[in-house]
Amino acid sequence: MDFSKLYVDGQWVDSASDRWIDVINPATRKAFARVPAGNADDVDRAARAAAAAFPAWAATSLAERKELMERFLAIFRSQEDELIDITVRELGSPWAFTKASQVEYQYTRTRSYIDLADKVPLVEHMEASTTYREPVGVVGCITPWNYPLGQVIQKIVPALLMGNTIVLKPSQHTPLSAYWLADAFGKAGFPKGTFNLVTGRGGEVGNALSDHPLVDMISFTGSTSGGITVSRHALEHVKRISLELGGKSPYILLPGQKDYAEPVRLCFNSIFLNSGQTCTAFSRLLIPKAEQAAIEKELVDIAREYTVGDPADHTVKLGPVASQAQFTKIRGFIEKGIAAGARVLMGGVPDESKGWYVEPTIFTDVDNARMEIARKEIFGPVLCVIPYGTVDDAVRIANDTEYGLNAAVYGDKAEAIYVAHRIQAGNVYINASPRDCAAPFGGYKMSGIGREGGTYGMMEFTQQKALFDTGK
Repeated sequence: MDFSKLYVDGQWVDSASDRWIDVINPATRKAFARVPAGNADDVDRAARAAAAAFPAWAATSLAERKELMERFLAIFRSQEDELIDITVRELGSPWAFTKASQVEYQYTRTRSYIDLADKVPLVEHMEASTTYREPVGVVGCITPWNYPLGQVIQKIVPALLMGNTIVLKPSQHTPLSAYWLADAFGKAGFPKGTFNLVTGRGGEVGNALSDHPLVDMISFTGSTSGGITVSRHALEHVKRISLELGGKSPYILLPGQKDYAEPVRLCFNSIFLNSGQTCTAFSRLLIPKAEQAAIEKELVDIAREYTVGDPADHTVKLGPVASQAQFTKIRGFIEKGIAAGARVLMGGVPDESKGWYVEPTIFTDVDNARMEIARKEIFGPVLCVIPYGTVDDAVRIANDTEYGLNAAVYGDKAEAIYVAHRIQAGNVYINASPRDCAAPFGGYKMSGIGREGGTYGMMEFTQQKALFDTGK
């Protein structure tokens, strides 16, 4: 794959910029590729191409769009080995996790969008009118580094199926897998200009997308602070915005469990896999104080299963964190937790001389009200264990956060559902229930605006028009 180009108007083209961004392998801490540091001129070319392609693409039938997306999916599936390899290298995500979650699950997501597209209520008949859902137009998609394929698929597939055209800016840290997607769209026969790829830095390319007059909508996934910045630019031009932002998600373990192993592993899979670099990670484990000692023993015993090492090793569960900046940030939070008086059950301050590796770290006796490790999104394999007295206390603590993206409750199903309804979060998992990619995904409070996933995620990329058509 040639990473020296941008994909604009159906062609691989040179950037207007003469600057480059090195892509670092977190495991070796060395650059192994580079991409163009695109600029406002590149965004302008891409936006113009997308705007020119929009009328014809919006006029195609949903059946035609689905047929093209089927072709894309077949090509996307054929790229699996290359996508696993490049994601391991650009993100440091371990091979087994990369294969299952970073790559193969994206086929499931794409399949879900295709299968559900016909169920989107594009036409609704009312008593004296008919309401139509139409494409928004040119969508600028800005995606983060932690799930470089998944976050892109969540945006571009539903947006294209609904008749929009795309300008994608992937993360400057993990831009390489998006090149395979661009190649797949071209080979699948998508009309030129429907999908465009511009690499670059967020402050330059992201802002240029948000400011561009031909871009009708911005779909952003990333930090809350980044989302606020992008939104300010977009709203100056009254663009549509969709934001999937940060989280500090609670996991409530209800009293009286006979076996802690299953809920502990469910929590650990969320907070430790992908080195904790997941917006939905269960970073606060709320446990009944009366059972604290027994649960803490189980936490320590099971945490040893979460091995850290070379991400190319098929048996390793955690690789390095994504960058030196990320390593420094996580280490700083661990130091703050120790200084604040939280007790370390497992792990501790990492040693950078050994690489950007952070062992699974568990703090207990965490004070949710005053400790920064409980208030801020660490985005690393750091779990805060918070003892509670009553279930009402647990709900109060769970909601005592500026975020509201994800949550979980484990215990008697009826009681767990009752508690779940009291939690201020867009998604709540009950016991060992799996994720449903057809369900709406998104957050309350500072965790975002809008939804991704299933028919709701597709409707996000539409706008409504009412026709008052009952008269003569």
